This record gives sequence, structure tokens and C-alpha cells, in this order.
Amino acid sequence: MAECNHDCSSCSQKCSKESLLAPMNKASKVKRVIGVVSGKGGVGKSLVTSMLAVTMQRRGYQAAVLDADITGPSIPKAFGLKSGSVEGSELGMFPPKTKTGIEVMSVNLLIDDETKPVVWRGPVIAGTVKQFWSDVVWNDVDYMFVDMPPGTGDVPLTVFQSLPLDGIIIVTSPQELVSMIVEKAVNMATLMDIKVLGLVENYSYIVCPDCGKVIRPYGESRVEELAKAHGTEVLASLPIDPSFASLVDKGVIELFEGDYLERAADAIEKALS
Repeated sequence: MAECNHDCSSCSQKCSKESLLAPMNKASKVKRVIGVVSGKGGVGKSLVTSMLAVTMQRRGYQAAVLDADITGPSIPKAFGLKSGSVEGSELGMFPPKTKTGIEVMSVNLLIDDETKPVVWRGPVIAGTVKQFWSDVVWNDVDYMFVDMPPGTGDVPLTVFQSLPLDGIIIVTSPQELVSMIVEKAVNMATLMDIKVLGLVENYSYIVCPDCGKVIRPYGESRVEELAKAHGTEVLASLPIDPSFASLVDKGVIELFEGDYLERAADAIEKALS
């Protein structure tokens, strides 16, 4: 049999998408799963994932974060969760909860030193992502956000195929190079028959603290044009704000102020209701 090119529309095999999904833990209940994707690293994907989970939790939903960025896990740091805090039983592993009750699972919660590098090959990393779905007891989650590794390689492909994603949100920045890479992420989602819920642009602008003038350090954004070209929409434009970095460093991202992701939350509710 020829090697799978992941394009079901051009395939004569009789396999189904459902057959590739990893089984959910029998004690879990997860209603909706949203992947947070970026074509490259460093655009603020984990920040957006954290803020989306906080926003949905504030709306009265039970939110959760599955940290699939195995070699660069930063979600526990953002929420002030410590390594070695995962407990388990014969049912599986129980995800620690943040101060406001968001469930989180990350490789950094399983190791005894959060500064140890995860030096694993692709198949092991992909297997760990599957285990976070199959071996973890997720408790009646309304919206799970999956913090994806950057790019369009082996591990993102595993997440697309193994987890029952209801849609993805793509994080970008105003740089021309990043816009080109975003198109790769959109095209990968299309190839895998995954719905793109919208784009979130980070580092969009700076508000001068003295005069209030909006400054765009990367020039005018093309994100609206990019979204229109792919039949989706811009769900948020986040500023360069030192308070975000401070909250993450202190492990209190749940204290962020502002309605930056309310439109994104509206879109998630509408699309996945």
C-alpha cells in the first residue's frame, strides 16, 4: 500500500477518520476540543491558549488545556502550576487544576524538574500526546484547548489525526513571513478536513502610555486580507503589552484584564454550539 499523503479526497482506501482517533479515557467527558495552532514558534500561541481557557472559564464553562507542545511546555508556568503535581489511580492520571478550576495536563507537571529538557524523538512525543487524551481523566470539560507544537510536522499531524478536534484557531503576527507560514497552517487544516474557526493576531500594536497613540511596529497588518482569502475571520488583535509577560512570569495569567478574546469566545460558542 502506498504511503498515506493525508489527503482523503485523493485516496482510494476505505479507512475512516474515526479509526485514527485515540480512545478517550472511559472516565473522561469532554464536549469540545479546539486546537491552537501556529505556523512557527514565538508568536504567542501558549499565551493565546491560556487566555482563551481563562475567558471561557469566566463565562461559566469548565475549561481545560492539553499542552501538546511537549518539547516547549509553558502552560504550567502561566498558571503557576508546579512540576510533580499529577496524581493518579487505576482510572488514570488526574489533571491538576488552576486557581479558578481550569484543568491542565503538561509534560512539565510530570517531571521533577521543570528545567529539564525533553530530549525525545518524534514517535515518543506523539505517543505522549495520545496518552494525555487516553490516560488522563478529564472531568466534564466543556471546552478543551490544545496548545499545539509549532509548524506542520509529525506532532501537529498526530494531534490532527488522533484527537477529535472540532476546529482550530491559528495564531499569527503582522510580519509578512509569518503571514506566509499561516497559509501553510490553513492549508494543512483544509487537507486534514479540520475547521478553521479564525485567526488571532498577536503583537499587533503598541499603545503609547503617555499619549495613547497606537503604534504598529511591524507596519500595517495583512491579517484581514489573509482571513478573507481563506474564508475565515480575525477573532482578535492582541497588543504588545508588558503586563501579559508579567502575569505569565508570576503564574497568574488568570488575572489578566480586558476583553481581548471576547469575540473569539463568541465565535467558539456560535460555531460549536
